[in-house]
Amino acid sequence: MAYKDKAKTISYNNDYNKGAYDRINLMLKKGKKELIQQRATENGESVNAFINRAIDLLLSQNEE
Repeated sequence: MAYKDKAKTISYNNDYNKGAYDRINLMLKKGKKELIQQRATENGESVNAFINRAIDLLLSQNEE
């Protein structure tokens, strides 16, 4: 949805994200963030997608 007013666009996106997603703040040891970013880039995905894929993989292994 495109708005002429950038603030309205940001507000709309924030409201949508609050309803559609859960948020987790993650703390990592120094240097691990850069490693995750590197691996995500190597796989052609965002850091968020990389972390979600890793979580999904571990969760599915625990179901078996």
